[in-house]
Amino acid sequence: MKTRRTFLMTVAAGGATLAGVAQAQARLDEKDPQAVALGYLHDASKVDPKKQPKYAAGQFCNNCALFQGKAADAWGGCPLFAGRQVAGKGWCNAWAKKG
Repeated sequence: MKTRRTFLMTVAAGGATLAGVAQAQARLDEKDPQAVALGYLHDASKVDPKKQPKYAAGQFCNNCALFQGKAADAWGGCPLFAGRQVAGKGWCNAWAKKG
């Protein structure tokens, strides 16, 4: 019985670990075609306003209406890049003011 209990606890713990790994999102690569199309950069201070006229100082992913995280989070989800995280201090040309 002790062996069965140990086995069941191990299986349960392994399942929880796998669920946690599945929920973890990869970070968006700036070279991803969708990121390139939207002018995404991990660091908004590197945005070239001549190439991205929609950019304005003070716009960051973490203060965008689409950012799925807390304002203090270094990385968070974005529905534009499903399954990948964007940098809180990043920017793309879909930035929208939080309401």
